Amino acid sequence: MELKKGIPLRTALYNEHLKLNARMTNFHGWEMPLEYTKIVEEHMAVRRNVGIFDVSHMGDVIIEGNDANKFVDYIFPTKISDLNIGECTYTAFLDTDGKMIDDTIIYKLGNDKYFLIPNAANIERIINWLNKNSTGYSIKIINHSDKISHIAVQGPKTPEVLGEMKIEMPENFHFLLNNIQFLNPLLNENFMIVSGTGYTGERGVELIIPNEIAPSLWEKLLDIIKNYDGRPCGLGARDTLRMEKGMLLSGQDFNEDKTPYEASVSFIVNLNHEFIGREKLIENKNNFKIIFRGFILENKNIPRPGFKIYHNDDEIGYITSGSVSPILNTGIGLGYINKDFMKSNEPVYIKIRDKYVKAQISKPKLF
Repeated sequence: MELKKGIPLRTALYNEHLKLNARMTNFHGWEMPLEYTKIVEEHMAVRRNVGIFDVSHMGDVIIEGNDANKFVDYIFPTKISDLNIGECTYTAFLDTDGKMIDDTIIYKLGNDKYFLIPNAANIERIINWLNKNSTGYSIKIINHSDKISHIAVQGPKTPEVLGEMKIEMPENFHFLLNNIQFLNPLLNENFMIVSGTGYTGERGVELIIPNEIAPSLWEKLLDIIKNYDGRPCGLGARDTLRMEKGMLLSGQDFNEDKTPYEASVSFIVNLNHEFIGREKLIENKNNFKIIFRGFILENKNIPRPGFKIYHNDDEIGYITSGSVSPILNTGIGLGYINKDFMKSNEPVYIKIRDKYVKAQISKPKLF
């Protein structure tokens, strides 16, 4: 889907956000809710209770056909064909240099059928990348992004919310199918996908549905979460939640300039099969110089993307994401630091305007 003549794209839930007086923002061409009340309130609702998010701006792509297993193994550094039907996994698209183009969740829907979710800004780019690399494979690549909505239900009270809807809670990185009234074009059957995934670090699901039922499902969820001190949540809280848990943001924490080793997601790499970028990853495996880490500041100053990290007078890294953590009640950052410095276990200093603010290095997952 492309932005046409400056007109913002809108999800099937756009009018529902207006009813709730959400503060809207432009996110990669999509008119999306930034917040409904306050970002901190929405953040804490997810950590303590439950929140719901419209994440329908994400892409929806099917890969199917006789060579689907071979193709997904070639496209991704993860051995995708090893998944069982009903499982999904986090992985990334790599270029020929082993650098991450985009990250994604991919689902095994059948023995020769996969479903993947590109990030909103990269939908067309990923479709083109898949088509470019599909020569010689007996597959179909189908973009259903304009037909599908995603509603994320996140937080420790998610199982209770689903229970009221008679929906079973799947295990993490597994998915279940639940009967609905309308045809789901991803499945060619009347089911919603109930996916044990999310972008908050809390227990939760993502409900993947045809656009036709999104407004009614959203309204039903709104009614139920009131009983659990839940809230609708915008992209602002989604960002602070993912930062606290050290989750990468495509286009910000990496932008076709980092390998999985540098980005601290080496778990996605299985070198025991052929895939795009494999040779460069083998070369890079023990030779990369920087690594993705979290930083916990000594005060509530916010480290912005591009701010430099120092030890004594030496520049040793830079910030890619930053905020104030509502849980830790202090400034936090994500970014890249000289890998060799990690052995020292010493604090560092982040230059914020004209001040040097002390910070402790952490794993990307900050608590």
